[in-house]
Amino acid sequence: MKYSVITFGCRVNQADSLNVEEGFRAHGAIAGDAEEADIVVVNTCSVTASADQAARQTIRRIARINPAAKIVVTGCYATRRPDEVAELPGVIRVVPNDDKPQLISIVTTSQRFGDGDGSCGAPLEPGIAGRTAFTLRVQTGCAEECSYCIIPTTRGRPRSGAIDDVLTEAARVAAAGFKEIALTGVHLGSYGRDLHPRSSLTDLLQRLAEESCLEGVLFRISSLEPMDCVPAIVDLVAGAGCFAPHFHLPLQHASNRMLEAMGRPYTIEYYRALVDSVRSRIPHASIGSDIIVGFPGETGDDFAELSSYLASSPLTHVHVFPYSDRPGTRASARRDKVPGAIVRERARAIRETGQRLTTAFRASQVGSVHRGLTLEDGSLVVTGNYLKVRVPPGRSRNEWVNVRLLSEHDGELLGG
Repeated sequence: MKYSVITFGCRVNQADSLNVEEGFRAHGAIAGDAEEADIVVVNTCSVTASADQAARQTIRRIARINPAAKIVVTGCYATRRPDEVAELPGVIRVVPNDDKPQLISIVTTSQRFGDGDGSCGAPLEPGIAGRTAFTLRVQTGCAEECSYCIIPTTRGRPRSGAIDDVLTEAARVAAAGFKEIALTGVHLGSYGRDLHPRSSLTDLLQRLAEESCLEGVLFRISSLEPMDCVPAIVDLVAGAGCFAPHFHLPLQHASNRMLEAMGRPYTIEYYRALVDSVRSRIPHASIGSDIIVGFPGETGDDFAELSSYLASSPLTHVHVFPYSDRPGTRASARRDKVPGAIVRERARAIRETGQRLTTAFRASQVGSVHRGLTLEDGSLVVTGNYLKVRVPPGRSRNEWVNVRLLSEHDGELLGG
């Protein structure tokens, strides 16, 4: 039996897909391309309308190219619009997010697998499915009230894994050979608030740093909401060598009027002070962000505030999202929508600003030396501060190296 897993969206989905792949392998299934697989799992995203569309297009393409494939669809789009997804060609089962942990059991009740006994096997080895780092989900769900976001509906209330369980899983992954582990969650900064006794992300990070069996493993902290990036976390990243100097702190907008309308619980003044403190504390850190342009009611003055802040900010890369209506959200009911042509033009301008920030950060790092992990055939290194550097061949994948950034050529950093 050949399987294929196609993943859209966030790191949480990536982590979920890794678990699905482990389940297939434990049952004796063999990974293959979607064009030849017997079973294809499509793990969908629904953060924007374009994410829904991309999933539909992919499912239709698979059904057209591989009409014998049995397609199982899961993720946020499948949770939000199960009937719509079920009608797509080739789809034999729709599995909502809450049932995703049982996806393999659901599939194996009706499909014949290989000779695996279904027991829990070893984690995926580095390099399988092109992955060198392991994405570990420690939390899911969200209770925030952002007016544009449908994810609390598709992911449910916050749920955290117990610290001891996270430590056990991290040790298992490290023993399998993974040297970098990305910690992720739908609302990662809320980790532990639902546990009894109550805990926190800071507590989890401290325990990970103290575990002797995890020596040599680099932990990369995924997206943190600005209000959750407390000084203790910045101090841990700055002082403990096991954390990547990499932050992703979604801003969404730099106009306080827009932040309030979006339901974001901070001001631009708070955000500015936060990222300035990170840059001061860890000068070589990468600091990424998410930006929404064209939110209902966004005026030219609001956009000017956003453009002005970003141009002078210490951010190193931005992901730009043109506003997309999500039915059922408060923002979708607003009537003061920004015309599409204006939204597209504003998105283009912010992407250009983001590219300038990235170029400036990369240039500032030329001449510096960073620890990094080899990817692909060993000729590509990703550094702790999230730079991809091309190096001479001669190494294997998944090796720690110290790389000096020498120059940039045709948009690619070169090192040695």
